[in-house]
Parts: sequence; C-alpha cells; structure tokens
Amino acid sequence: MELLEGIFSRRSVRSYRDEPVSAGDLHQILVAGSRAPSGLNNQPWRFVVIRSREVKDDLAELTRYRRIVSSAPLLIAVFIDRQAIYNEVKDHQGIGACIQNMLLAAHGLGLGAVWLGEILKSADEVRARLGVADVMELMAVLAIGHPAGPAGELTGRKPLDQLLLKEL
Repeated sequence: MELLEGIFSRRSVRSYRDEPVSAGDLHQILVAGSRAPSGLNNQPWRFVVIRSREVKDDLAELTRYRRIVSSAPLLIAVFIDRQAIYNEVKDHQGIGACIQNMLLAAHGLGLGAVWLGEILKSADEVRARLGVADVMELMAVLAIGHPAGPAGELTGRKPLDQLLLKEL
C-alpha cells in the first residue's frame, strides 16, 4: 500500500472478527509507534499490550464503548511518561504522532483499529487496574483486530477551503 493511499483510506474500525492479532503484526505496530518524532528525541510514549479477556472486560467497565473494548482481540494502552517530558505541548504532539503511526501501521497490515479517548475520563482507574506507575499518564487506548466487515465511507470532512487560513 502506498503511503498516501494508506492515509486517505484509513478508517476507524470498531467491530472485529474473533481472530487474534499475530505477534509479528503487534511488533510492527509497536515499532511504528516508537518511530514517531519527538522533541529532543525523548520518546515519552510507553505501551501496555492487553490480550487478556479478563483485563479487557475489566477495562470495558470504565467506558461507554465497552463493546469495542471487550470485543477487540488486542488493546494497546498508550501512556506518556511524565518523567520524560521536557515540553508539555511538544510531548503531547509526539504522542499523537505515535498513535497515528500505530493506526496507519495497523491499516497497512490489513487490520482495523480505533483510537479511544473517552476512556480518559477514567484514566486513574485504568492505570490502577493495569498496575502502571503514577508517573504514567494515559493518553489513549487503541482497539485493534481483523475487521468484521468493510470500512465505512469517510464522512464529515470539511473541505480544504474551510481549513486553509491563507497561503502566502
């Protein structure tokens, strides 16, 4: 898949077949995330990989998207290491780039994924249930799996003339 084709065709996928994500695909997704740019190359992202049915069901209690969390074959909780931060804005931008890399890698591997942010309302409880140190701040949970059906059409995108402030 060409890079731009992957960017333009990626969609959030919320329904998955009951088929595990291979260790090789997981490795590729994590490496893609780790290759994101970060200020001073501090790489503040940290990951918790979740395959356990019990842990997924436990986390599902903490979000209104419980069906997605409990049915995804794979979850990746993405944290920022607060001890690695040197600039709040730049490091949060880096986490966004890391997450986008992982979403694009999943798509390129023929997998579906969705970036779950609503669970952040329960970030402290997620961290506690995963047994992660307090210096880690939850940024997102990615649900990943083999899509149950074709990706939907892209909807609700504003045309560029509404986004471009000016061209000098």
